[in-house]
Order: sequence, then structure tokens, then C-alpha cells
Amino acid sequence: MWKKTAYLLIIMGLILLMWPKAREWVDDYKQDKLLRDAKAAMSAQTSPHSREAGYEELSQLFALETDGAEGTLLPDASASPAPTELAVPEGAVAILRISKIDLELPVLEGATKANMKVGAAHMTETTPLGEVGNAAIAAHRARTEGRLFNRLNEIAVGDEMELEMKGKSEVYQVFRVVRVLPTDLSVLDGNGKDRILTLITCDPIESATHRIIVQAKPVNDE
Repeated sequence: MWKKTAYLLIIMGLILLMWPKAREWVDDYKQDKLLRDAKAAMSAQTSPHSREAGYEELSQLFALETDGAEGTLLPDASASPAPTELAVPEGAVAILRISKIDLELPVLEGATKANMKVGAAHMTETTPLGEVGNAAIAAHRARTEGRLFNRLNEIAVGDEMELEMKGKSEVYQVFRVVRVLPTDLSVLDGNGKDRILTLITCDPIESATHRIIVQAKPVNDE
């Protein structure tokens, strides 16, 4: 009898050890599917929401605690996400590529928990992608090397990235990289004439006390 109990405990321990990595594999599968779907067809949607409220919600997402496993995010126990946030995201509005850090991510509309588990998210409270103003894209810095915005801290002024959307592709060049407090809303400001793309992630990975901000403009607009 004790042997059966020992085997059962070993099996349960292995399941607990493998569970975080299994969740990561599922999220990566969803991300790959979104990329395939986005390359075939992209659609956009908007959501009326204040910029301040959107940035505050983003801070709550970045504040998710890790369970000690690479790339695994656990929701706040006090939070009760709406059922729609648990659904698999339907499609992407763009594809973000940064060759320097070997990144290719689907960009989904809305910084929700479900969207940011499997890709980057356009903050609907900011300027629509590709238009004059400041369009913000946020993603988590998963602990696993190369996942999501894990390596965004390696980006420097002068680096380039590509944003593909609605059948067109544009190259953006980074003009500003800063590390700011979560309360600094100035990073979402526009100047009324430029098409600014702002990438946002948390720093450091473990505690998310600050934000890494990478801002770029289309090369053709120079």
C-alpha cells in the first residue's frame, strides 16, 4: 500500500512541476495560430475608454504575480475576470517584428489578460495604429528568454522594427528609450504631427516597479 501511495505522490509532484511549462506551451500555440491568422487577414476594432483608465488597467496586468516558473503568470486571487477575458483571442490587428531581438508577435486589440497571455496588445485608449498621434503596444516580459517582450530592454536608439497591418508594412526607427514610473502618462503624449509607436513593458520582470518605454517613428516620415 505504501508503494502505491509513494508512486501517487511522485506522479502528483511531476504534474505540478510540468503544469507551468504546459501552460506556456498552450500560450505559445495560441500565439502561433494568431500569427498565421493575422498574416491571412487583419481586422480592427475600437473601444471608447479613457487613456488614464487604460494605463491603470495595464499596470494591474503588469502587477500579476509570478508563481516562480518561467513565463507563467497567475491572476490576483482577488480578481474575478469577466468570462470574455478567458476566451481565446479571435484575431490580430497587426504583426510586430523586431529582428534585433528575434521577435515576431501578433498585436491584438485591447490590453486584456487573455490578449496579453498570447501576444502584444494595442491599447485602444491610444491612437489607432498607423495614424498621426501616439499608438501604444504593450506586452508582458515573460521570464522565458525571448518570449513576448522579454528582450525589449536590449533595444536602443537607431534600431528598427516592422509593423505589418491591413496589407501594408512599415519600418519604424527607434528615437527614444526610457525607463519610467508606472504613473508617467507623458509617454502616451503625441505632438500632433508625427506617427509615434510606443512599446511598453514592465521592469524588472519580478516586481514590475517601472516601465520600459521604446518609441519609434516610420522611416518614411523622416
